[in-house]
Formats: sequence, C-alpha cells, structure tokens
Amino acid sequence: MATTSTPTNDRTRVCLGVIVGTHGLKGEVRIQSFTARPEDVGDYGPLNDEAQARSFAVKTRGRGKGTVIARIAGVEDLAAAAALKGTKLFVARAALDAPADGEFYYADLVGLEARLESGDCVGRVASVHNYGAGDVIEVTPPGDGATLLVPFTKAAVPVVDTADGFIVLAPPSGLWDHAAVAEAGR
Repeated sequence: MATTSTPTNDRTRVCLGVIVGTHGLKGEVRIQSFTARPEDVGDYGPLNDEAQARSFAVKTRGRGKGTVIARIAGVEDLAAAAALKGTKLFVARAALDAPADGEFYYADLVGLEARLESGDCVGRVASVHNYGAGDVIEVTPPGDGATLLVPFTKAAVPVVDTADGFIVLAPPSGLWDHAAVAEAGR
C-alpha cells in the first residue's frame, strides 16, 4: 500500500488522506484518500489531525469526483464539515501492515537522498504530492536552490532504496537542466 506524505518527519504516523471539501448539506466531507483502495481510508481506526489535537471516526459512504465521500462522527452540518477543509488525516504507523519487500509508504521517502543516474546527489526528498495528474516527488536541493519536481513514475524514478536511504532520478528530457542541477548539488 502506498500512501502520501507530508513534510513532517514523524515516522510514527502516516497521512492517509486530506479533507478537500464538503458533500451535500448534512455534514459529509470529500476526502482525497492516499490509501491503495481509497474507500479504505476510514478502516484503520480513528484518524488524527496533524497536531494530534482532534480525533476523527471516518465512515466512507461512496466515491465521487476523484474523492471519497465520508461521514465523520460528530459532524452534522455543512458549516462543521466546511471547517475541516484542509485537515490532514493521520493514523499511527503501528495500525498499518508492514510493507512487503519492494514496497514502501510514501512517508518513508521523505528525507531520502535524491541522486541522478550518474550518482550525483541533487538533494533530498521533501514530500510526495498529487495535484490530480499523478504523484510528484518534491526534491529540495542543498543550499538555497529551487525545489525540483519529478513525476513519480517508474521511468522517472527507477530506483527507490529505502534501506540504503536514496532514490535515483531519471527525469524526462527537458524537465530541468541536469548538469546545472548536478552542479548545484555539489
């Protein structure tokens, strides 16, 4: 199962989704789920917000517009649901199965060294995003350089080695100037 991550370095929790809006007038929410099966987002027990200040019992009710429609216990109207927009939903890592060989959670990628196929280090993985067209890895270069965004596909990221702490990038031609990025990473 792959899940996305946020910039947090808390390895004890995994972000399973984010509330992106409301659905209807009776307090249902739309959740962008990061679980392998989107409708499973509420199946891991109570979820917490990023600050661990609030807990949410989530029951999915269907799917729509690329999101999961869900009811959250105690949220009974549109205003209460709207107030939750942008809330990231986390679960304790212990509630999840350990990844199988060759699998990982996106949260495990944060902090890994990002290398080009030449072996040159270009930075570290800051986050994994999905803006609607697929997953994208954000790499923060050393120093003050601009962050790099790379499509998270097998072609563009052919190696993910969480055990040894690195990923290999083979970004599509023209995405950015490889030589300049490699030089900036030195």
